[in-house]
Amino acid sequence: MSTAAGRVADSTGNWVDSLAPAATRPYLRLARLDRPIGSWLLLMPCWWSVGLAGMHTGALPNLWHVVLFFIGAFAMRGAGCTWNDLVDRDLDAKVERTRSRPIPSGQVSPKQAAAFLIAQALVGLTVLLQFNRFTVFCGFASLLVVAIYPFMKRITYWPQIVLGLAFSWGALMGWPAAFGRLDWPALVLYLGSICWVIAYDTIYAHQDREDDLMIGIKSTALLFQERTQPMLASFYAAAVVLIAIAGLMAGGGAIFLIGIALFAAHLAWQVMRLDINDPAYCLVLFKSNRDAGLILFGAMLIDAVV
Repeated sequence: MSTAAGRVADSTGNWVDSLAPAATRPYLRLARLDRPIGSWLLLMPCWWSVGLAGMHTGALPNLWHVVLFFIGAFAMRGAGCTWNDLVDRDLDAKVERTRSRPIPSGQVSPKQAAAFLIAQALVGLTVLLQFNRFTVFCGFASLLVVAIYPFMKRITYWPQIVLGLAFSWGALMGWPAAFGRLDWPALVLYLGSICWVIAYDTIYAHQDREDDLMIGIKSTALLFQERTQPMLASFYAAAVVLIAIAGLMAGGGAIFLIGIALFAAHLAWQVMRLDINDPAYCLVLFKSNRDAGLILFGAMLIDAVV
């Protein structure tokens, strides 16, 4: 199979297409390493939680924790995507954007995908075991949410809530990694991150609105439709307020508040620029949330040491 033929429809030219050995490409695509934006978005709440801990202690957070969360986010997002593709392989075959993914296109068999899932999960487990016992417990507690997420879009128009529970779990990891316990700043950060995820994944879901309607898949994009912009504004506003409260509870100061203001401005820009009938630009706005998250994390780090 040629590189072009093997490329996933919702991906563009990237290092997997041009540099990776041909035999590894289907697995790298299965783990979404050709499209790492999801891994970055999974990582952001982890780093925010680490940033909260740094502001609370008034010092740079543990850099080893920053590295471990980076590795763990990429490994577990890959495992989650592999699980999602196993569950959704029949549905993916019916959708133009996803029918060329490795499993429905026959590049990887379900048994091979299951073995790859286990390998990625073992990498994630190795990372998790580097933390204290309480953080390890918190990590294991996330597995149930991750396991049920692929089924939610079959039964509710709010699968983005379950995705928010899963993708925001890192907010409950960075703080206990530093202190061995969960406190209110981390819990409030978790709630704020859930609101953020619901909003940005609604933007993402507008790419598949017509296909989802045809095959009976539910999403907040289909629920909100023409009300998407005011609904996004509401969820993004809730995210900003809750994350601001979490940061202030942790001891954040003026620089943190500047970061929150820039974060809020970025989210407002997304809402204003959104055109739900332009799938390509929906993807651009969705991806821009990584930059919004990095702005906030950078402000937390500076606030912790200044």
